[in-house]
Amino acid sequence: MSHHQNNPIKVAMIIQDYLPRLGGAEKQLAALAPLLNKHGIEIEILTRRYPGLARFEFIDGVPVYRLPIFKTKALASLIFTLTALPVIRRLHPDIIHAHGLLSPTTTAVMAKRLLGIPVVSKSLRGGILGDLERLKNNPFGHRRLKMLQKHVDMFITISKEIKDELVKNGISQERCTFIPNGVKLDRFQPVSKNDKKLLRKQLRLPDGPLVIFTGRLETEKRVDQLIQIWLQVQKRYTDAHLLILGTGSQAEKLKRTAGKGILFVGLVGDTSPYLQTADLFVLPSISEGLSNALLEALATGLPVVVTATGGTTDIVRHKISGWLIQNYSPQNLLEGILALLDNQPLRESCAHEGRSYVVENYSLINTADNLCKLYQSVLSK
Repeated sequence: MSHHQNNPIKVAMIIQDYLPRLGGAEKQLAALAPLLNKHGIEIEILTRRYPGLARFEFIDGVPVYRLPIFKTKALASLIFTLTALPVIRRLHPDIIHAHGLLSPTTTAVMAKRLLGIPVVSKSLRGGILGDLERLKNNPFGHRRLKMLQKHVDMFITISKEIKDELVKNGISQERCTFIPNGVKLDRFQPVSKNDKKLLRKQLRLPDGPLVIFTGRLETEKRVDQLIQIWLQVQKRYTDAHLLILGTGSQAEKLKRTAGKGILFVGLVGDTSPYLQTADLFVLPSISEGLSNALLEALATGLPVVVTATGGTTDIVRHKISGWLIQNYSPQNLLEGILALLDNQPLRESCAHEGRSYVVENYSLINTADNLCKLYQSVLSK
């Protein structure tokens, strides 16, 4: 189907969660919306309706349709698909963009089969907790995978790991396109030493070395182990503080186990001022797609200590643009944090390299441009 240049392209975005719920995928889509709009792309969002949320509302000018949730997993996916189809038929988009290979892509593919609308699908995570693994462990997982292989027009990959997994599972390289997450470079940028001091005062943060974690407080982020080793960091740096931003199912448990020198800030709309006050960013995750938190920290000019998982290995080179933990253990995490706190020249050179790499390769404006090109190429087929 060819698309006329001047007409706006209508894209239905299908995503499990959306604002006000906050995760990497949700924030990324919300940040992209106004940029896509500038390109003449009109987006509409279909997501799940959690208790207390409206069935329909505009969020920052974007229409958001929320569909009923069912408690049992197998039924939840089916109900999501069945209730999404009439909405998609009514909206009549030019293209469906599914975020996640599970129910969003299943729904998109059903819509394509019924209504003939082309589908692009973005895999959010690779590795042991990733989309493909979860799909394959699902009832009818292999049948669903076959369906994706057959019907998805293009797969968006955000890391080398995800691309390799898709190819290994029978998706041709030609149907994979690399469009990584992007970061708002105008918002996430370094500040002078002086501004750093002022920001700390404004945010009432202590002096001394400040290490920051931002993200969901879930088991796979291993914040519990970061808290465990903090005592040892404080043995060497008595005035060091660990700043934890975010919320999640583990929040209360983590607060109970935290000793002194650990500050929980909770959920913050804009993390940039907190990142600008910090000296070091830590992300000890078991599994990541392409961490927005990591991109934001690097763009802000922070040296990082991260585990070698998912898109992290595409961005961070050990001792060049950060500290990359290949074989994770709490001891190795401690070693990385101390290595960077002990060595200011290394900290500065990693921060500089890391920021340069992100500025060049991971700007949100590029992500929007590349999505726009992708939509046009799928529609011109």
